[in-house]
Amino acid sequence: MAVGARSGHEEPEDRPGGPAHAESAGEPADSATASGAESDGGASGGSTARKKKNARPFWKELPLLIGVALILALLIKTFLVQAFSIPSDSMQNTLQRGDRVLVDKLTPWFGSEPERGEVVVFHDPGGWLEDTQAPEPNAVQKFLSFIGLMPSAEEKDLIKRVIAIGGDTVECKKNGPVEVNGTALDDKSFIFEGNSACDDQPFGPIKVPKGRIWVMGDHRQNSLDSRYHQNLAGGGTVSTDEVVGRAIVIAWPVNRWATLPIPKTFDQPGLNAAAAAAAPGAIGLAGAVPLVLWRRRRRTSPRRTT
Repeated sequence: MAVGARSGHEEPEDRPGGPAHAESAGEPADSATASGAESDGGASGGSTARKKKNARPFWKELPLLIGVALILALLIKTFLVQAFSIPSDSMQNTLQRGDRVLVDKLTPWFGSEPERGEVVVFHDPGGWLEDTQAPEPNAVQKFLSFIGLMPSAEEKDLIKRVIAIGGDTVECKKNGPVEVNGTALDDKSFIFEGNSACDDQPFGPIKVPKGRIWVMGDHRQNSLDSRYHQNLAGGGTVSTDEVVGRAIVIAWPVNRWATLPIPKTFDQPGLNAAAAAAAPGAIGLAGAVPLVLWRRRRRTSPRRTT
């Protein structure tokens, strides 16, 4: 009998309480068997056997797990965050050569645009990296880059700090600070020690077009940034459409782990002085238009005589 075989007992099948005995007592064999199974643990033994029978070997589950992991990695790389490597010294001391940073790619999907002070990764606007030779990646590097665990060696990307955004006027005279909308930036907290603000390449004043940004490296005397590409399309500015995302954290090496906040100097109210100055005029104009139309209507409407 099956119950006896599962439990390991070597008893005759027609023992008291068994199917034969149940039939002689006038009870259906199936009913007696079911009752015995519930009382002597046969159901538990059957469940264990079914579990053992249905369990799949780990090596059969492994391809599925790998496939799910790859899909998740691709989704994260495409829509959430991506790792990028720092190939040069242009962002010292904020970023060192060889650092790995994680870039937020999610917020741009919701219409967020770069802000002053952010460290951003962007595609080459055209001609910025024409003389730079990228090392040829091997097969392993290509695969890790494909799933987002390593930065792509084939894409030409740069990383700089946003100094001015669309609508801003930015300039820097020799021996002077960088000024945005007439307000001087205190950049000593983030530029490379011993560097000047722009003595190697003064510029401006430059009006940044809407939808574009002006970027500079923190290692000012070792960064071919917006200042050096004013002869190209865009006048040294970068389209926000080329921005991959904001670098939010140094993820590697472990002893370099740190977030990348916006320096406090970019919180100065004066940076938005141009917009603030234009606001009263716009409000005044909006209020004057209805008044002028009302007076014009009164003058042109026919007068009644009594």
